[in-house]
Amino acid sequence: MTLTFKEYQYEQINIEEKEQKTKSLLKILDHAETIAEAIETINKINKIRNHTDTYFNIAYIRASIDSHDDFYSKERDFFDENMPKIQNLDNLFYESLLNSKFKDELIKHFGQQLFSLAEVALYTYHPSINELLVKENKLVSKYDKLVASAEIEYKGEQLNLSQFSKYLINKDRNIRRDAYITKEKFFDAHLEDFDRIYDDLVKVRHEIAIKLGYDNFVQLGYDRMQRIGYGDQDVKVFRDQVKEFIVPIAETIKAQHAKRIDVNQLKVYDQNFTFKSGSPKPQITTDEIVENARTMYYERSNETAKFIDFMIDKELFDLEAKKGKESGGYCTIINDFKSPFIFANFNGTQGDIEVMTHEAGHAFQVFESLKYSVPEYYFPTSEACEIHSMSMEYLTYPWMKLFFKEDTEKFKLSHLEDNIKFLPYGVAIDEFQHKVYENPGISVEERRKIWSYIEKKYLPTIDYDGIHHLENGAFWHRQGHIFASPFYYIDYTLATICAMQFYIKQENDKEQAWADYLKICQIGGSQSFVNIIESVGLQSPFEKGTVKSIVEHIYKAIQNIDQSQF
Repeated sequence: MTLTFKEYQYEQINIEEKEQKTKSLLKILDHAETIAEAIETINKINKIRNHTDTYFNIAYIRASIDSHDDFYSKERDFFDENMPKIQNLDNLFYESLLNSKFKDELIKHFGQQLFSLAEVALYTYHPSINELLVKENKLVSKYDKLVASAEIEYKGEQLNLSQFSKYLINKDRNIRRDAYITKEKFFDAHLEDFDRIYDDLVKVRHEIAIKLGYDNFVQLGYDRMQRIGYGDQDVKVFRDQVKEFIVPIAETIKAQHAKRIDVNQLKVYDQNFTFKSGSPKPQITTDEIVENARTMYYERSNETAKFIDFMIDKELFDLEAKKGKESGGYCTIINDFKSPFIFANFNGTQGDIEVMTHEAGHAFQVFESLKYSVPEYYFPTSEACEIHSMSMEYLTYPWMKLFFKEDTEKFKLSHLEDNIKFLPYGVAIDEFQHKVYENPGISVEERRKIWSYIEKKYLPTIDYDGIHHLENGAFWHRQGHIFASPFYYIDYTLATICAMQFYIKQENDKEQAWADYLKICQIGGSQSFVNIIESVGLQSPFEKGTVKSIVEHIYKAIQNIDQSQF
């Protein structure tokens, strides 16, 4: 019998029992007399860790699907309260690993990456910060719940923030403007709430960093993100390349976009309306999208055929936007059931297909990585994760007619343009976070001024058309990564440069492109970002010249698309 996600049983973790069992096993690991005994004990510890992650993720998924669900909301609060204790147990495990007399043999068995991750993790935690971590977790949940609370009446409907997207691609500019302004009233009404939550987050993260011996949160943020093999100066080299080479190209694309939709200057509410004849959007229902995805992945490869059957048969996704559902999209894993899970907010725009293929890229990678006994290897570090997701968007191009029909070429043009235009925004988010955490004591008003300055640097022609709070530096309030996962956002831009290389590979040799993609999916998290891109010959985004050469190739592909029909 095949259990579906809805049938996965939930149980609250007994923290005291988990602590007792884990510490008992750690004593055995510390005193193991043979490498076989050490490996067996590590596998038992990982079984407990997987069990904990299973129920954390079930609670998280079900609470995010329905923020009004009181039971799972409380279970999520339970994990917010107890996650520091769980993290402490992980760190005790890492200490035992690193201090084991069998360390060299364990590295041969499990791989170096586990030990590199263990070293970084030990920098980021001490029991003395437990109360601060609980406070941080609760603040992030407070942000998520605030965003999910948006229920805005518009044209006779009650809409959440995601559901406004269908109006932002309307051919009538007045409707786009009116819808955007209506949506923004929510952010304006909660301006002080968003600023206060973030101010509290910055302060608590700075306090955590100081207690752990850091100068500020920047390096702690990098260590939390498990940056291995590169640092903030490498990222700065990348941002500088984007500023020098990509901003001018992105501005040219925006000018072409404005001309295409017959406006003198793009306004913020024009950004998603890319064609006068109408923005590309799926020509089929959600159920048909799922079935066509099955067709696509059956034709793509044997591996993806097995994957899509697994996902559909077990109903491992929740796709449509609805009342009370949190915003955004993600993929996670339900460890004990060896199940990826995809969360999305379909709203009738091209983003539905983009998020489907994007999150399917994550899910497929996890599906291929479940062979590992080490939970750390199910997902790689986040910048490598995003290679799998973004590359899948490109590698499914040959099947886009299944979803867009006569809008297929229009979609490809829009997608290629969006990926270039995204890069300046992505690095702006990153630079903003560096400035914020380097200056944790500044006021909320000064913080918004910093955003406005950085915005002018990377997005020089953005026009908010008199929307006051946006013109005063509050656009970043809607970017959940800034609140929940500091320093995450640069990962999307680094991965974009890598994914673009898969687009180029596919142009040159489809079979080799897929073989290389499958290889990095099967590597999973067993290697670092730097080693993963080296394994299939991708150029590093940190090397000067890489950004220019890759993006120029994509820009040429854009110019080769006949836009006269649009």
